[in-house]
Amino acid sequence: MPPAKKRTRNYDPAKIRTAVLAQFGNVRAAVAGLTPEQLALPTRLGDWTVRDLVAHVGMSLGAVSRLLALPEPPKQDGTLLDWPRAIAADAPDIAAHARESAESHPDPATHLATVEERFTADLAAHPGTRLLPTSAGALPLADYLVTRTVELVVHTDDLNAAVPGLDIPCDRQALAACTRLLADALAAKAPGGSTEVRVPPYAVVQCVAGPRHTRGTPPNVVETDPLTWIRLATGRLAWAEALHDAKVSASGERADLSAHLPLMA
Repeated sequence: MPPAKKRTRNYDPAKIRTAVLAQFGNVRAAVAGLTPEQLALPTRLGDWTVRDLVAHVGMSLGAVSRLLALPEPPKQDGTLLDWPRAIAADAPDIAAHARESAESHPDPATHLATVEERFTADLAAHPGTRLLPTSAGALPLADYLVTRTVELVVHTDDLNAAVPGLDIPCDRQALAACTRLLADALAAKAPGGSTEVRVPPYAVVQCVAGPRHTRGTPPNVVETDPLTWIRLATGRLAWAEALHDAKVSASGERADLSAHLPLMA
């Protein structure tokens, strides 16, 4: 039997828009209560401070408005699954822009509120089919908003890790979309059907070259929870550490995903 073709998962545009706004609102509300001392704390992202990280969260939503202000591309030439690889390549420039944004906006809470207001207005003015010139190619607005769930969920986790006692909640729809996109990105990076990766309750994908599983219990299975999967996929957690701490279970000779992770870092 020939291997199945990879296809881009469908996402409900209305639910994604709601999820992005909900998660950004969660972050904005938490940032409003941070003290200058907390904003100066280090993060797990190199030499970024919490203030730099908050500025980047603003940039992640502000990017939608920035791209909408540019001329619309004539046709779509990218897919959602191109985005994780593209964003990893852009990491150095992203870090520099985050620091510049942090310096330009000394009041992070006010800045996030302004970004949110413009974003909301832009969403009301443009359909999901509007093409954006992203680093992953021309993508519909509806697809690009799915990538914003990854940015917001990942950096919510970064903020919670950086500030003792901070517990920003994660919108369920945003967490689901983030988990699914990163799971699908793994299947695209390591195509095959020998290994089943399970991230309940949101995603199951087949990946890794080798004998294809067709029925019954797969011989190679990886299972973990959504946040652990997201940390593995984005380089926040090493595969060996996750195994050692029983954060992930892996059975079978092709269940070692270390050669394929992280997907973006």
